[in-house]
Amino acid sequence: MISLNDYSSYDGLGLAALVERKEVTPKELKEAALAGVAKVNPKLNAVLQTLPALADAEIAAGLPKGAFTGVPFVIKELIVHAKNVRCDMGSKLTQGFVPKDDTELMARFRRAGVVLVGTTQTPEFGYNPTTETTLFGPVHNPWMPGRSAGGSSGGSGASVAAGIVPVAHANDGGGSIRIPASCNGLVGLKPTRDRVPTGPDYADPLCGLAIEFIVSRSVRDSAAMLDAVAGADVGAPGTPVPPARPYLQEVGAAPGKLKIAWTTTPASGEKIDPECVKAVHETVKLLEGLGHTLVEDRPVYDWDIFLKNVHVIWTAFTAASIDASAADLRRRPSQDNLEAVTLACYEDGKARTATELLGAQAHGNTLSRLTGAFFQKYDLHVTPTIARPPAPHGEINQNREAMTAMEWTRQVFAYCPFTPLFNSTGQPAISLPLYWSANGLPIGVQFAGRFGDEATLIRIASQLEQARPWAGKKPPLHVSK
Repeated sequence: MISLNDYSSYDGLGLAALVERKEVTPKELKEAALAGVAKVNPKLNAVLQTLPALADAEIAAGLPKGAFTGVPFVIKELIVHAKNVRCDMGSKLTQGFVPKDDTELMARFRRAGVVLVGTTQTPEFGYNPTTETTLFGPVHNPWMPGRSAGGSSGGSGASVAAGIVPVAHANDGGGSIRIPASCNGLVGLKPTRDRVPTGPDYADPLCGLAIEFIVSRSVRDSAAMLDAVAGADVGAPGTPVPPARPYLQEVGAAPGKLKIAWTTTPASGEKIDPECVKAVHETVKLLEGLGHTLVEDRPVYDWDIFLKNVHVIWTAFTAASIDASAADLRRRPSQDNLEAVTLACYEDGKARTATELLGAQAHGNTLSRLTGAFFQKYDLHVTPTIARPPAPHGEINQNREAMTAMEWTRQVFAYCPFTPLFNSTGQPAISLPLYWSANGLPIGVQFAGRFGDEATLIRIASQLEQARPWAGKKPPLHVSK
C-alpha cells in the first residue's frame, strides 16, 4: 500500500508511471485517495460523495490505456455528468438528480484512464466565486480554513491542493477554473472556447462563456489532459484549429522571446489588494530576467457596459437551466429550494427578452474584435487572477436577503475583475501559483493568450514552473500531514 505522503508527492502523470511500471496498482491508488478523503475532508468539506464500489468495478473491468491510467479523479457536480452518479449542482432544487449517461467529456476522462473516486462541491448553479452553499456548508481553503477555496470549482480546487487527488474536473464561466487555482495554489488552465467538448447536453454553456477542463498541480498534467480530452464531439457546432503538435510536447519547450503586456489596473477601476499587485510586479521582474519584453498595457473597454451584458447572459442562462432542471425533476423553483440571490437571478433572467440576449452576444463579438486587435501587438497578457487574497467565509453570500440580481453580479465580478473578459472573448487563460501572501495564502497570476494558442501558455507556464517551482509547497490541511 502506498503511503499518503508518497501518494500525494506525485502529480497525475507520476502516479500513472508508477502504475505502468507495476510499482503500485490502481486499486492501491484508489484506496490512498479514499484514505485522504477520510483524513482531511471532515475539515475541508470539499468532497460530497465517494464512489468506492464504482471505482472497484471500473478497475475490475480493465482500465483503458491512457496518459492517466489508474489515477484517482473527482468531478465537480456541475455540467459534466457521470452515469448513475448523483449530481446535486449545489442546490436543494436539484438535489438527488442522477444522470442516466456519461457526457462526452466524462467518457473522454475515462478513456484517459482515470478512476472516478468521488464528486466535489459547487456553489448553487455555479454562480459564485466562492463555494459556500446552504445545502452542504462552506468548502474550506486548505491553506487557511475559514477562508474561501474559490468558486465555482472550489471543491475540486481544495481537493487537489489538499492532496486527495492530483487532478480534478472543473469548469469556468467567469473564472471558475482560475479563481480556485489562485485561491489554492494550483495550475488552472481555461482552454479556448470549444476546445473541450460540452456535448451532448450543451453546445456552448452560458452562450459560449463557460469552458470545461481541470485544475492540477503541474503544468504537464494540464497539458497531457488537454491532449486526452480536446476536440469536437459528434455534431458539435465548431472547434478551434487543432494544435500543431501534442500539448505535452510544449512542456519544457523554449517559448522564445515574447512580448508580454501586463497590468494591475482592471477595467472596473476596482482597487486591487497590494499583495496581488506585488505578485504581478514580481512576475514581471521574473519574466524580464528570463529574456522577455514586458510592456504595461491593457485592453480598454467600458466595464459597466460589459457587466450589463454579461449579467444578461448569466441570468438568462441560469433561469433556463433552473427551468429545465425543475421540469426534469417535476419540481417548482421557489424560496424553499433556491438560495435568495439565486432566486433573484432566476427571476431577473426570466424577465429578459430575446433581443436583450442577442444584444449581449453582439457585445461579446465586439469585445472579441477589440481584444483580438490588442493581441496582434502582444503574445501574452499578464494580470492578477483575482482582486485580493481568498475571502473570509460569509463575505460573498449567495443566500443574502434583499440583494438584487445586478448587485450580486457586481459583487461577484468585483472579486475577479480580470478573469471574465477571456470568457467573453473565448481566449485561453491560465492562473499560475507564483506568489504567497505574508500570512501564507496563495495568490495566482493570470496569463492570457491569443485565441487557439494554448501552446504558448503551456510553454511560458512550464518555463515559470522551472524558474519558480511550486510543487513542494503543501498547505497545512494536507493528506500527508
